Order: sequence, then structure tokens, then C-alpha cells
Amino acid sequence: MYFTLLVLGLALWWAAHLFKRIAPDARAKLGNGGKGLVALVLLASVVLMVIGFRGTPYVNVWMPPAFATHINNLLVLVALFLFAAGDAKAAITKNMRHPMLAGMKTWAVAHLIVNGDLASIILFGGLLAWAVVEVITINRAEPEWAGREGTSMKGNIIALVGAIVVMGIIGFIHTWLGHPPFG
Repeated sequence: MYFTLLVLGLALWWAAHLFKRIAPDARAKLGNGGKGLVALVLLASVVLMVIGFRGTPYVNVWMPPAFATHINNLLVLVALFLFAAGDAKAAITKNMRHPMLAGMKTWAVAHLIVNGDLASIILFGGLLAWAVVEVITINRAEPEWAGREGTSMKGNIIALVGAIVVMGIIGFIHTWLGHPPFG
């Protein structure tokens, strides 16, 4: 049952994010109220993914090496920087079309490196696949892109500080939940 909830949560995540690209006319008909509906579906998808992931029995597929934790932590910090860099208009994103999706892919890969159980492979692999499909879909729908305007080194600093703070918060929460990320 929990694997079903996990997969259903992933399916809703995909559907909510790709709805605008796959069915633009249907999305346009919803108007601004559609944003609330999409947000609600995304919230439901996260709830289902969390319940499904936490409830699945542990099925070992492979054992990650001990040093994978350090690679994971570095990649998660990079991912958080990329998430923040998109909003902070960081100079690093001047020629990067999808910094947040690049962050999502980096985050998913980081978690695949450090988790060798079936539920993790389904969850993080599913989110990685979604981010790849999302980039492809956006690029096909809007092939012209000239670069990002208004980027700055100040944005890089803001993104880095934000990433470090959020990494600390995530580390605290992971430790509190019984999954200490720093060893």
C-alpha cells in the first residue's frame, strides 16, 4: 500500500508540474484559480510521497559506501545554492536557463548516491526523471532563450549564504527525524 502512495504522490507531482505544458488550453481556462488548484495538488503529492516513503518496508538494493555521505552533503549544498541562485539572480545563472531544475536534479542524484533502498530509488529517481522531462518540455515549448538579465555577484553571495543556512536547517531536521546527514 505504501509503495502505491509513493508512486501516486510522484504521479501527482509530475501531473501538477507538467499540466501547464501538456494541456495549456485546459490550464488557461482555470485562470488564476488554477494556481490554487495546482498548489493543492502539489501539497497532496508531497503528503502522499512522505507517507508512502516513510511507510514502505526497507528493501535493500545496494549498499552505498561510507564516503557517499560526504559526496551527498556537497551535492546537496550545490543543489541548495542552485535553488537560491535562480531567485537571487546570481551571476552564475546568467547563462543557465533552469537553475532550480538543475538544483533539483543535483539534489536527486545526491540522494540516489547515499540511499540504496527501493523506496529511495523510486522517490529520488522519480523526481530526477521529472526534472529531466520538465527541462526537455520547457525547452521544446519555448526554444528561444537569450540569457538571464540583471544577474550580479551580490546574488551569488545571497544564494550561498541562503544555501548554507538552509543546509543547517535541513541537517537539524534530518537529525531530529533520525537520519543524521553529517555522520
